[in-house]
Amino acid sequence: MERILVIGGARALGAAVARRAVKDGYGVTIGARDLVAAQALADEIGADALRIDLQDETTIAAAAEKLSDGVDHIVTTGSAPHDVRAAELDRDKLVAAFTAKVLGPMLIAKHFAPRLTGSMVLFSGVVGWRPGPGSLVKGVTNGAVEYAARHLAAELAPIRVNAISPGIIDSGTWDHLGDAKANLLAKSATTTLVGRHGQPDDVVDTVMWLLRAGFITAETIHLEGGTRHKTT
Repeated sequence: MERILVIGGARALGAAVARRAVKDGYGVTIGARDLVAAQALADEIGADALRIDLQDETTIAAAAEKLSDGVDHIVTTGSAPHDVRAAELDRDKLVAAFTAKVLGPMLIAKHFAPRLTGSMVLFSGVVGWRPGPGSLVKGVTNGAVEYAARHLAAELAPIRVNAISPGIIDSGTWDHLGDAKANLLAKSATTTLVGRHGQPDDVVDTVMWLLRAGFITAETIHLEGGTRHKTT
């Protein structure tokens, strides 16, 4: 049985990946800052849980020691959004955003590489390719993930490292908007070439494919319905 560690796996897309991986017969460990939430999901779907906080290298090192028997794949969906204009930047939140998206995965590689046999999948996002006011931090961190995947793939070869760059996905992230969520999703559909917003299965299907795609590495897979290419 192949083993997958899903970091950020207690909620949203990470939880969707963990659920599918269990269904597909993988041995799954859910890593999350909130161990209570991770354990609750793990108990529900038949997985394991441990605490991993991408902002705290000691938790990454401890997790690697706990999984000393090895892991085949690591999927990391962690993020720490800081969606403000440049004049409003907070240094600590800026560092946290880069740590979640870029520094964290590099530290995961540091501690897990000796135990990793298959691949890593990182998460970027369409904002990295569609600049706009208020998306400075998210855009730069997401763009940096593409380069992190390339360089980690070269560093860790033959371990494969790829990234996924989703567009607007109805993953639960937008539920806090209430009635405004429907408007956001409808608007996002008009920015794509396929005429709809993304669904969790769009992302999960791609993650599971990348785990098996043994001749693909150092790539970023864009899952945004052609948003980058729509001009009007």
